Amino acid sequence: MKLLVVAVLVALLALSAEGFRVTRQTEEEEQAGTLTRITDKVKSLYQDGVSTASGYLESIKGLKLEEKAKTIYLDTSMVVSTYANIAHDQIYHFFYAQQ
Repeated sequence: MKLLVVAVLVALLALSAEGFRVTRQTEEEEQAGTLTRITDKVKSLYQDGVSTASGYLESIKGLKLEEKAKTIYLDTSMVVSTYANIAHDQIYHFFYAQQ
């Protein structure tokens, strides 16, 4: 009885293992050396990185961040220059108003 159970389990295991076969590499891939495979992998990773970065740049351009940054800079510089002029006048009158 135990032998029959083991035989059935081995048969089921063999049948299910056929579904997990690894595809065989083509002759070109088998002939390609390690250096070629590494170079191809690096090239594909580089291309993926470039395409991802390009996608990010396009999404940033869509947000018009450059225009917003320019507007913030102009507003800030105008406010700072106004307060700097006020401080300059106060200091000038503090030292030279007594003449």
